[in-house]
Amino acid sequence: MTAPNGENEFLYELQAEVEVELIHVEESRPEQEFDLPVTEWLFDPTDVEREQIGLRGLLDAVEVLEGHSRPGEHGA
Repeated sequence: MTAPNGENEFLYELQAEVEVELIHVEESRPEQEFDLPVTEWLFDPTDVEREQIGLRGLLDAVEVLEGHSRPGEHGA
């Protein structure tokens, strides 16, 4: 992540927020829900996976707009 400069400040802040959200999603350990009966799930692990995919796509888009990398190169 680069330091903001006028024009890219919004993208910098968006990237920081997306990275924080991605960390929260990854730390939620959705795979542990599969060990429980469906009636005890706090969330659907598939929804968590979809959210993670969406966040990674958004992060890729921000990085492309910043001109720092191509899609898929964000060291995930």
